[in-house]
Amino acid sequence: MSTLKLAVALALCSSTALAQSPGLGTRISEADITAWDISILPDGTGLPAGSGTAAQGAPIFAAKCAMCHGEAGKGSPVGNVLVGGAPLASAIETTKTIGNFWGYSTTVFDFVRRAMPFQQPRTLTDNEVYALTAYLLALNKIIGENESMNAKTLPLVKMPNRDGFIIRFPERI
Repeated sequence: MSTLKLAVALALCSSTALAQSPGLGTRISEADITAWDISILPDGTGLPAGSGTAAQGAPIFAAKCAMCHGEAGKGSPVGNVLVGGAPLASAIETTKTIGNFWGYSTTVFDFVRRAMPFQQPRTLTDNEVYALTAYLLALNKIIGENESMNAKTLPLVKMPNRDGFIIRFPERI
């Protein structure tokens, strides 16, 4: 069978299959897609409006994060350590934290925005996420305590391990 005949046959089958669908669900609207399209790229593409400082993030962390991550992000029996850790180059088995492992500050923002707090993900406002990100970066001594994080300043933060990742299969990019 020629490629053209195969393409026509597939097209006919596809339209027939669609006409015979069970009619379940509804077509997703652009607004619905936009509400879930919250990806933040390493260069800051996709960051929302808003801002926050470490000082603003400290009480939010105490109220919404410390129960799992411990006081000042130092860990707890049920949560990950977010602060400290030896440089990865000196001890590969060290605890991986924001300060010694994460490659981009925008990834911290993206993860906090999507997944935290654990018991109520996606409930933080954009200003709260900026403030928490600033707080976590300041705890790890990556930014100063008075620096404001927003869509312009956050992508400019150079993380200590930014150049520590090796792309395993660069030819696949």
